[in-house]
Amino acid sequence: MILKPLVVGPYGTNCYIVGSESTKRGMIIDPGSEPDAILRAVDKLGLSIIWIVITHGHFDHIGALKAVKDATGAGVAIHEAEIKGAGQAITQLLGGVLSGSDKLAEPDRLLKDGDVIDIDDLHFTVLYTPGHSKGGISLVGHGVVFSGDTLFNSGIGRTDFPGCSQKQLLDSIYKKLMVLPDETIVYPGHGPETTIGSERSMNPFLQ
Repeated sequence: MILKPLVVGPYGTNCYIVGSESTKRGMIIDPGSEPDAILRAVDKLGLSIIWIVITHGHFDHIGALKAVKDATGAGVAIHEAEIKGAGQAITQLLGGVLSGSDKLAEPDRLLKDGDVIDIDDLHFTVLYTPGHSKGGISLVGHGVVFSGDTLFNSGIGRTDFPGCSQKQLLDSIYKKLMVLPDETIVYPGHGPETTIGSERSMNPFLQ
């Protein structure tokens, strides 16, 4: 598996480029900003991007979405709860007020818990992990989990936005992430990577 992390934008958002070694097709997770940097990395890796997956619709994770989609022609996938009701409202609020960007591009695939994103020999299962946002997801497969803003190295996602819930976030972490093997590598939406085992034993919010 090809895996290239990038830190983009003023909020230090982690954008991940993931691809198949054998077919050179891949996906981008959370193109938060700096589309030129993301596209240069894609070109350097020699990948053809077929999916752009959004872990949640907050502005710092979608700022480069339109530019990256236009350049790659990739489909956009996001959890259905993130573009409906309260999820849509907070996405538009944060996107419009804080970054001046438009609302999320019309998605090509609405995700649900348990769905699988297939990229040839790569297969990632969608874990519905709300709390930081109504439609937050994590992606697990091949010994790694992309946790968005649900779980960080020694931290958890903030829950002081409208529609957030600390109880729901902790439920998501315990029921969907802490059941993964200790050696699972966690690639969060911000900050350095970690492991499920490290967070289980050391994360102060989970003790």
